[in-house]
Amino acid sequence: MAVVAIVGLAGAGKSVLADHFVKDGWGLIHFGDATMEELARRNLPVNEANERAIREELRREHGMAAYAVVNLPGIERARERGPVALDGLYSWEEYLTLRERFGKEFVLLAIYAAPATRYARLAKRAVRGLAPEEAAARDRSEIEKLNKGGPIAYADYTVSNEGTIDDLRREYEKFCTWMETRRR
Repeated sequence: MAVVAIVGLAGAGKSVLADHFVKDGWGLIHFGDATMEELARRNLPVNEANERAIREELRREHGMAAYAVVNLPGIERARERGPVALDGLYSWEEYLTLRERFGKEFVLLAIYAAPATRYARLAKRAVRGLAPEEAAARDRSEIEKLNKGGPIAYADYTVSNEGTIDDLRREYEKFCTWMETRRR
């Protein structure tokens, strides 16, 4: 069964794109759920400082491939039921781990939106919103400290998300057509 990992910077539309997969019957694994589960297990409040501490601890324990490693059992279980989309791959090391594990069944899908577009979206978010300067700092951190640029640059397919949700749906449909031709 196919495993499609969605990668992109904050505000690019990863979760909206993931919703299209779910509507089409795919399983979905949110890499960040591992952080939320650990916060709940420790009875810690959900906030940026606690989330960052958990992310850093998981990476100290498992290396830069941490989220691929801790999510592998869930991905395997989901694959038993059908194709799976992964929302939130970050690092080059996560990419390498998943590519090695799933081989030709693994597809890396990047979603791109220009910084101005993403920053405007993030400023409007009701939950976990970011001011433009915070979003720019997060971009730099994800590229410089989390090795996120490599997977974006190395994607098997890239969709653009500069327009409407309907435009993104059309981009998703083009990707699905590409997936079908790839399997032949």
